[in-house]
Amino acid sequence: MFKKHIPNTITCLNLISGCIATFWAFEGDYQMALLFIIIGAVFDFFDGMTARLLHVSSPIGKELDSLADVITFGFAPSAIIFSYLTELCAATNFSLFTLDSTIPYLAFVLAAFSAVRLAKFNLDERQAMGFIGLPTPANALFWGSLIVGLTEMMPDIATVSYFDQMSYTPLIVCIIAGIFISSNLLIAEIPMFALKFKTWGWKGNEIKFIFLLTCIPMLLLLGIVGLAAIIAWYVILSVISNRISK
Repeated sequence: MFKKHIPNTITCLNLISGCIATFWAFEGDYQMALLFIIIGAVFDFFDGMTARLLHVSSPIGKELDSLADVITFGFAPSAIIFSYLTELCAATNFSLFTLDSTIPYLAFVLAAFSAVRLAKFNLDERQAMGFIGLPTPANALFWGSLIVGLTEMMPDIATVSYFDQMSYTPLIVCIIAGIFISSNLLIAEIPMFALKFKTWGWKGNEIKFIFLLTCIPMLLLLGIVGLAAIIAWYVILSVISNRISK
């Protein structure tokens, strides 16, 4: 009786991690927000595995998993982007058609597309051994690590000169463009590989092994930004793999 509740408990821990990540995002502590997104991703990995091992998979578990993922991998990264854009726009007096105060709210477009992507995943039977579109955990890790990396590489926005602040304007534009690019990737009909192995041989798993072998050097060379680079590399390899398979 008790074991049937274990997977859903793990899923709820994922949801709680997402709530805590969102809190830290609005507080402007992006490192803590990213940490709890990563913790949520760990719980997200183990809830499904636990359900299969214990043979207690259930429809409610599937729905609960998606609800938790919307918070941890949809709303939390959107909150990180929102807070960071708010800082940048306030410091640079960034203006786009006099809508500078509303620009940060574009971050929540990502949350909406994440919800759509998760709804599609629940109904799409093609995604047993791979994904169609960018998985929401990968998207969340990309944005979380990117923003943390930017805050580590760039000086405190509030203390730099006016001319240095103006140099942030292209960054704001790039982030806005990135929001719409990643939103489209979430729901795109692009097959993306999953790290699931039917066999451990090289043949048939070339792309997966190449991906895994290049992850460690990226992290060592780039630090936390390496996580964002890994996600970008994952998308590129998925496109290459799809082209080769055709």
